[in-house]
Amino acid sequence: MPGLRRLSEDTELAAEECRPEGVRSSDTDLERKYIPALVLFGLLGILVWFTIGEGAVTVFGRRVEIRLIVLLIIGSFALRTVLARQADRIRHGGE
Repeated sequence: MPGLRRLSEDTELAAEECRPEGVRSSDTDLERKYIPALVLFGLLGILVWFTIGEGAVTVFGRRVEIRLIVLLIIGSFALRTVLARQADRIRHGGE
């Protein structure tokens, strides 16, 4: 539809005019926060390793240290962050 295409083009042009100089269109919130988030996950993992004691729980008949369980949870959040960034790159065409 020509009317919708024209509206879309006008919206893109307006967005480009409002964008400050030096900011690329591919700079999203996720891209800016990606590295700091991974660094913080790493720091949190280090804090967990040195602050949680050597207690253990039984999981499926095996003894597992509590700190490893917490590190697994933090690692899953870090993995989720990496996957979200990759999905965002795929959605935006690898810009």
